[in-house]
Parts: sequence; structure tokens; C-alpha cells
Amino acid sequence: MKEPVTEQPGPPPAQGEEEHLSLALANSAIALPGGLTVDLLGTPAQANHWLTERGLAPVDAGMREMCATQLRSLREQIRSLFASRAEGLPALPAAVAAINDAMTRVPTAPLLQWDDRTGPYRAVPHPTTAVLDHALATLAADAADLLTGPGAERLTACGSTPCNRYLLRYGRRHWCSTRCGDRARAARAYARRGTAS
Repeated sequence: MKEPVTEQPGPPPAQGEEEHLSLALANSAIALPGGLTVDLLGTPAQANHWLTERGLAPVDAGMREMCATQLRSLREQIRSLFASRAEGLPALPAAVAAINDAMTRVPTAPLLQWDDRTGPYRAVPHPTTAVLDHALATLAADAADLLTGPGAERLTACGSTPCNRYLLRYGRRHWCSTRCGDRARAARAYARRGTAS
């Protein structure tokens, strides 16, 4: 069983995260050596902070556990789609449906409501829900753009075990960070020494 770690900061952004918020979301759960994980969305406060850092929510959005859970769920669906694309496998229909649902969840205008006593009126949904729905729609649309755009051919998983992050490959680099590249090179060197004996 993986032990979650919540206080440790994550590694630097992987290639492509700055252009694609969905890639940053997919990489917000980080596997570390020794079976540890860092979840940058582990609590409602962390989820709010993550969204705020990316301009998707105000500092005082008031995220609740339900909101953080929805954000983590979208992350897993996006990770599933990225894995399918990177490995050349069919996508899970539920993951495609989740992305489409998130993109269509945001109303473009105040919705019509009806009160039995006062009659019809127009109102926006609960402010925190509206903030979250907007953030989920933005992240889902970005994932759809990445998966269908020219960058999709460069989407790959980090080539260093146990890392679980994704990146947009430039050139021959297959690692999300210098740390992962160093770890992969050290593992190869160790394996060569082991076979030379």
C-alpha cells in the first residue's frame, strides 16, 4: 500500500505543464521512491491552492471535500486518457464521458429557476460550485485540446521508475525532471555493472 505524503513539495513542472493545465493536473499526484506519494490535491485547502496558483479559483473560493474529490476524479480520468494516448491503446469510454461532462457542465448564462411562491427568476449556481465547474471545464477542454492537437504525438510517460508523471517530449528526453533523468541513468549504470560481473 502506498503511503500518502502531503507536506512535501513536488518536483519542478514537467515539460509541457506550463502550456497545458491538464498536464499539470495529471501530474498533481506524484509517485516517489520507496512507495510514497505526494498528492498536491490531498485536502480541500491544497486543491484550492493548486487552482489559485493557476488562475482557476480565487484564494477564498471555499473548497470543500466534495470539490477536491471532483477535482481528483477528473485528474484520474485525464491520466487514464493520457495513458491510453501515450501507449496507443483505446480510451476507456467512462474517461471520455467524464471529460465531455466537465466541458458541458458550465452554463453560459444565469439559469432559469422557478419558485412556487414568487415565480420565475434567473440565478447562477452556488458560487463555489460555479468556480469549481468553471475550473473543471477549463481543465477538461485543455485535455481535449492536448489529446487532439499537434502535441499529442509528443505526450509520453516519464521513463524513470517509479515516476508516474507525463510530459511533452522534446528531442530524446523521456524524463519529467533532471532528478528522474539522473535516477534512470544511475539505474542503467547499476544494471550494466551487475551484468559485467
